[in-house]
Amino acid sequence: MILLIGQLHLVHWNPKYNTFGEALKQPDGVAVVGIFLKIGREKGEFQLLLDALDKVKTKGKEAPFTHFDPSCLFPACRDYWTYHGSFTTPPCEECIVWLLLKEPMTVSSDQMAKLRSLLSSAENEPPVPLVGNWRPPQPIKGRVVRASFK
Repeated sequence: MILLIGQLHLVHWNPKYNTFGEALKQPDGVAVVGIFLKIGREKGEFQLLLDALDKVKTKGKEAPFTHFDPSCLFPACRDYWTYHGSFTTPPCEECIVWLLLKEPMTVSSDQMAKLRSLLSSAENEPPVPLVGNWRPPQPIKGRVVRASFK
């Protein structure tokens, strides 16, 4: 049994909509690639992302992040499940095309600790760790979950 300790979300909005807010109102506006995380060997490519996150540890900060190909984070197996659903954080808009990769990405304990050091508070506010920002599984509500594999 594999112990999954987190999930990385790569959020994309359809460029045919002028803003992210506009994309949120469309059934084809936003897609999220979800990659499950497990503890194991350090993933070198992931360190590039973590180093950039050091510059934006608090809410409202920005830093340039260019020339990064997120597909380097993907596991070798590209099998996935897909369904139409919602964001996992409030206000949980029902506008997401989810693609959940079947195989998890391996990260080191130190890399996971760096993710857990991110804050949802602004720099001038008391620190609020960006952890526990998930909700329990929701009823399927007639959603169809499809797989890219048999």
